[in-house]
Amino acid sequence: MPDRPGKKRKRTQGLRARSGVNAQGGPGCAGALVGSPFVRCVSVVGDSGSGKSTLGRELAARLAVPYVELDAIFHQPGWTPLPEKEFRRRVTAIASGAGWVIDGNYSAVRPLVWERADTVIWLDPPRSTVMRRIIWRTIRRAAGRTELWNGNRERWRNLFTWDEQESVISWAWHHYPIYRQRYAAAAHDLRYAHLTFRRIVTCADGRQLIDSIR
Repeated sequence: MPDRPGKKRKRTQGLRARSGVNAQGGPGCAGALVGSPFVRCVSVVGDSGSGKSTLGRELAARLAVPYVELDAIFHQPGWTPLPEKEFRRRVTAIASGAGWVIDGNYSAVRPLVWERADTVIWLDPPRSTVMRRIIWRTIRRAAGRTELWNGNRERWRNLFTWDEQESVISWAWHHYPIYRQRYAAAAHDLRYAHLTFRRIVTCADGRQLIDSIR
C-alpha cells in the first residue's frame, strides 16, 4: 500500500545518522542510523521474539517520547481483536503526535504509522535466536501468569499447537521469512524514501543504536 512522504518536522533531539547498506543489500547494521540526521517518530518492526519491546522501550526512554505497543491496543480482554476501524482511529491519533516509538507489524495500520514516521528500526536476528527467545518467554509468562494487555495472559497451549492463529511460537516460525522479505523490500521501495531504515541483527547492533542517541 503506497504511503505519502511524511511531513517535515522540527526535530530538537534524536539520533545522528549516516548512510550504509549491508552486503546483502539491506539496511546497514554498522554505525548510527541511516538517513535523515535527527529522529523523533520511530516504527519498530520484526518477528515476535526479535526483541522489539525491549529495544523500543529503551529507545523511547532515551528519546523522551511515548512508547506504544500495538498489541496492547489490538488485543482487547479475552484476546478479542479491536475492530479495524477503531484500531485505525486510535493509531492515527497516536501517530499524529510530535514524537513516539510505535512497536508492531500490523498491516492494517502500518501505512498510517509509516506516513508519519521518520525512521523504521527492523529487528532481524537469526531464526534460531528468535525461536529460543519466544519459547523461553512463553514458558516464563505462562508459569508466572504474567498479565500482558487488558487482562490477557500467555496460554500454555502456545507450546502444544502448531496453529499459527493460536500459538505465538508457531506464528514466529512461519512469519520469520515473511517479515524478512517484507522489510528488506520496503527498505529499497521508493514509496518509503522519506524513511530511514536500520536493520538490527545482533545485541551489539541494538546497543550501538542506543548509544548513538545524543
